[in-house]
Amino acid sequence: MQIILSIIALLIVLGAVVFVHELGHFWAARWAGVRVDTFSIGFGPAILKWHDKHGTVWKLACLPLGGYVSIYGQEDMFDRKKYAELPDDKKNGHYLSVPAWKQFIIVAAGVTMNFILAWIIYSGIFMFQPRQVQLPVVGQVIQESIAFDAGVKPGDTIVRIDDKKITNWGELIIAKELASGHNADVLLLRGEKLVRVELAPAERWGLVADGSKTELRKKGFFDGLYAGARETYNQSKTLLVVLKQIITGERSSKQLGSFITIAEVSGQALAMGLVALLSIIALLSVNLGVINLLPLPVLDGGYLLILIIEAIIRRKLGGRGMEIAILIGWLLIIGLFALTMWNDIARVFGIN
Repeated sequence: MQIILSIIALLIVLGAVVFVHELGHFWAARWAGVRVDTFSIGFGPAILKWHDKHGTVWKLACLPLGGYVSIYGQEDMFDRKKYAELPDDKKNGHYLSVPAWKQFIIVAAGVTMNFILAWIIYSGIFMFQPRQVQLPVVGQVIQESIAFDAGVKPGDTIVRIDDKKITNWGELIIAKELASGHNADVLLLRGEKLVRVELAPAERWGLVADGSKTELRKKGFFDGLYAGARETYNQSKTLLVVLKQIITGERSSKQLGSFITIAEVSGQALAMGLVALLSIIALLSVNLGVINLLPLPVLDGGYLLILIIEAIIRRKLGGRGMEIAILIGWLLIIGLFALTMWNDIARVFGIN
């Protein structure tokens, strides 16, 4: 039963992330006036297939572990001679028929949609899923600290720091940092009485939160959007740090997993409920976005880098050197896929 659940969850998670990514390329190409020949979820023979009014073939293929959008002429970006030899009627809707800045948008749209999807999901979770919040109630004041000398007492509630209203302990910490260059005007609620104190800038004020004073809260619309953006950024930064540590040897490459790991984690999330499953979709969407931005010629990041280089040097790249770079890129991707598969197989079967 768990295997079936994992397979279903994998199809849901991968399907959502891949569809959104490819939809970004598709929408951008349509906007730019470039023809899209195929939009496929999965690889191999089609299970379902239909044509839209613009001539695009939409496919659901039998191996749903990825997907692609086939953009007319994109494979000719390093063979300008082939494009130049096309008759005029064949150039209509060709990838190379639009300026470089539109090509840049077409390539960048996939990862952009992945980050937007993660942002929307994380924001929605923050808005609709109540979270335990530490209230700004003082539980302890360290002896001979800034707060102790100013007269702050256990049980005081921090109401305001300077002109910033404080509703939780996290806001208190942020407000303290903002006030690091001057004496902070702090308003306290002591019983039913408001008390004003002044706290000098210091690394620590000497306040300890009352851990028993918590509350379930949902974030408002704008706070939720901000929190969602921050979470998307933090997850992206974390993945980059992990990749750097693996490359430098600080972290073992055995921690990398393939779609088997994704299936297991997704299955566990599906069993836990909708919020957990959405969190996995958001995390995988961030991962796909970050990985695709790596400057390898076969990834979106590689093509974006090439477009930037071409804009700087004012000439088009191509020739044997570019063919070798693309081949190396494919070898690295295949090697990474093999490594992650081996890691999962070794883990499942207990191979050291």
